[in-house]
Amino acid sequence: MINHYSKQYINGVWREGKSETVYNDTNPFNDEVLTSFKLSTKTDVDEAYESALKAQKDWAKTSAETKKAIFYRAAEIFEEKKNEFVQVIVQETGSSVLKATGEVISIIDMIRHAASYSDRMEAPDVLLSSMPGKESLVYHKPAGVVGIISPFNYPLFLSMRAVAPALAVGDAVVLKPDLQTQISGGFIIAEVFEQAGLPKGVLNVISFTIEEVGDYFVEHPTPQIISFTGSTAVGRHIGALCGKHLKKVALELGGNSPFIVLEDADIDQAIDAAIFGKFIHQGQICMITNRILVQRSLYDEFVNRYVQRASELPYGNPIDQKVVIGPIINNNQINKILKIVEEGKKEGNRLVLEGKRAGNVLTPFVFTDVNNDSKLAQTEIFGPVAIIIPFDTEAEALQMANKTEYGLSGAVFTQDIERGIEFARQLESGMAHVNDQTVNSSPNAPFGGEKASGLGRYGGEWGFEEFTSVKWVTVQRTPRKYPF
Repeated sequence: MINHYSKQYINGVWREGKSETVYNDTNPFNDEVLTSFKLSTKTDVDEAYESALKAQKDWAKTSAETKKAIFYRAAEIFEEKKNEFVQVIVQETGSSVLKATGEVISIIDMIRHAASYSDRMEAPDVLLSSMPGKESLVYHKPAGVVGIISPFNYPLFLSMRAVAPALAVGDAVVLKPDLQTQISGGFIIAEVFEQAGLPKGVLNVISFTIEEVGDYFVEHPTPQIISFTGSTAVGRHIGALCGKHLKKVALELGGNSPFIVLEDADIDQAIDAAIFGKFIHQGQICMITNRILVQRSLYDEFVNRYVQRASELPYGNPIDQKVVIGPIINNNQINKILKIVEEGKKEGNRLVLEGKRAGNVLTPFVFTDVNNDSKLAQTEIFGPVAIIIPFDTEAEALQMANKTEYGLSGAVFTQDIERGIEFARQLESGMAHVNDQTVNSSPNAPFGGEKASGLGRYGGEWGFEEFTSVKWVTVQRTPRKYPF
């Protein structure tokens, strides 16, 4: 089922990359090789961008009805092959069946929503004008060619949230998914849109190593926009390169999302949400709940019940639908998480649930009485390690929640909805949720962060703006009188 995904996709042709390097794509649970293929070189990058540049001109002129038909067919194919694609994601990423199913369902909605962008490109926005007889129009036009770099954790979703709007507005795309999840994050997308009738060259998918290609993908003169999802460190570098070359950039980076439980919260609801928000996909999500802040009057009960729930989560091979905790993506990441745990112990934080390593799986760890200023609390862990912190007052909770370099997502639990909304608005984050956990997304809502969590927004009207440029056109309908 997976072996046939062994080629790059350039200008509508499935072919081998020109590198001598062969990459083995493996199942993170058992290290089984799923497929092998030759990687791309700078020459492949050139060919992909050249194909996109050539194809984009005709694609931009394609009618909205034609574009929408392709998009609706792509959504249908994802629906028809949902179970097949879920199994691919489970095997390649270590996702639970639940998480993989949600990922496929969410991108079907995303594709259908993005299809509506095509209509927006054919009619201008009309602005009010203070000048007598003047008509003021704003036209959106495709930005051109977009280079997209996506990560390993939600590969299908995080690739598609840039690919879909870019294609819908008339851009052409060169997509570079993470090597570890290139099938889920790239080749599936290319296959579906090819079957849906997307013209050749409009979407290209390539895979390469930084050692061989370096910054060439970003610095290449063709793409007008670079979309990157990944670590803050790499995002800063890509942002600097785009600034140097005057390219537009969209960055969705790291997070350290706080989850605040106020004294009037429904504790049952809060515990359910905190378990899901911390341990979905083993904690390998940018907007995962990273710090759980609980008001002292609820603290002991919350901790005791949370630890019990975390200790009971089923773990193992995610092909089993009962499994919640599957494997970590690679051995380096496992060692990084275990090192963070050991350093957290040495800092004096209390480890009340000590997880274990079972092959490539890490079972949940829970630290309590953590100092918000500690290295443990200030680190984006990207693993199944929960951090619980007590606080006394709402003002203290807000101060602690905002004391981080990141600002991606946040959550607050209270039965006073207006209180919750006001608290959420004061969180220094691009997204915040009242009485829900931190991992949320909707195709019609703005997704993105503040501070070191990124620049720009995906989704809805905001995503439409990210992948277009605008042109102001005025028409003087009646003669204008000039002062000289």
